Amino acid sequence: MTLTAAPLYRESAGGPPGFLGVVMLDTRFPRLPGDIGHPDAFGVPVRQRVVPGAGPGKIVQTAAGLRAAGVGPAFVQAVKALADEGALAITTSCGFLVLLQDELQAATVVPVVTSSLLLLPGLLAHQRKVGVLTISSAALGPDHLLAAGVPQERLQDVLVQGVDPAGEFAAAILGNRETMDVEKARSDVVAAALALKQREPSLREVVLECTNLPPYRQAVEAATGLKTWALTDDARLLRPWR
Repeated sequence: MTLTAAPLYRESAGGPPGFLGVVMLDTRFPRLPGDIGHPDAFGVPVRQRVVPGAGPGKIVQTAAGLRAAGVGPAFVQAVKALADEGALAITTSCGFLVLLQDELQAATVVPVVTSSLLLLPGLLAHQRKVGVLTISSAALGPDHLLAAGVPQERLQDVLVQGVDPAGEFAAAILGNRETMDVEKARSDVVAAALALKQREPSLREVVLECTNLPPYRQAVEAATGLKTWALTDDARLLRPWR
């Protein structure tokens, strides 16, 4: 089945005062249920703010590449605007923005949670090793993990596994295509998860770095037995509504 991107969802209706702000990359690819850009991703009022020109190819970068792109000020502006509009918490649509965590949090008193990678320190406190499934293992490095709060001495305990860079999932997302073959994308994600499990059979939990991976989390768990963690699981984002 091939999906075509629908117009970007802006704001949900109803619920308590205030909303969850989502700083969005400038994308056009389809947003499946579970994706951070899907209107039902969090189940609370949401307002999205797109950073123009910040496409996946510009943000899915090494730390040096993101610094060279000079995107920090644009994301700070988006965070400040959402906070001024009444956001009770703010997140982003790309796990690689963990590199801007401190910078974005410093821009507002509202809680900012940029990435699911921020779940790693808590998971490592209870697990010998934790996996990370990412859209690009070539770009995701120690700098991202350190920015997420992983202690230097535990870096080796985080096993990073990327999807096939030539596969449908990576091509559709990083290529910012308007269409995506969902079955092929699911196969890519499950194959990467199985490869991770094969590397470390004792592994029990995996963090989904990419916010476009959660639509496939049930398939990953069924195929591997791993417990998946996504940005939508971070309690800090939903605390105002609980």
